[in-house]
Amino acid sequence: MEINNAIKRAKRNDQKAFNYLLDTFWDDVYGYQLKRVENENDAEDITIQTFSRAFDRIETFDESYKFKTWLITISKNIHIDLLRKEKSSIAQVLSNDDKSIYQILDEAPTPEDKIITEQNLAKLLRDVKKLKPHYQEIINMRFFQELSYKEISSQLNEPINNVKVKLLRAKKLLAEIIQKS
Repeated sequence: MEINNAIKRAKRNDQKAFNYLLDTFWDDVYGYQLKRVENENDAEDITIQTFSRAFDRIETFDESYKFKTWLITISKNIHIDLLRKEKSSIAQVLSNDDKSIYQILDEAPTPEDKIITEQNLAKLLRDVKKLKPHYQEIINMRFFQELSYKEISSQLNEPINNVKVKLLRAKKLLAEIIQKS
């Protein structure tokens, strides 16, 4: 399959085209992020977010540009957003003698937060149960059992890229269920 053809098919929501694009460009985006963040897990998470965002907005892709460049730009922006969120969690306070100090905000959950989290978790589990069984299984393995993609791949006896695409699809369907409720 040729890339431009795959993009056109992906714009028509062809799953095989999404798989082809993911397989073709995964290493480029992952390698780019690995150089930036120097952490395999973070690079993998950002790469997955990149493909998720790109596939959600594939219809906005302008074919006069290179697809790889578009993906790398999305990836770079996701990384920048994450860095901004990280910085915003630190509050800068000036002391009386005008020396700058940084105070880390206390993010430990209060008892009320714990109750809310438990209620949200129960609701999330109900929403996960609305997914098809194979999507429930992959969500459970990744987010509740905290298995790596490699571990999921070996347990399901599927290629790692299929696991990644299936997880992207499961997260997208779960997000739609959550938005409806």
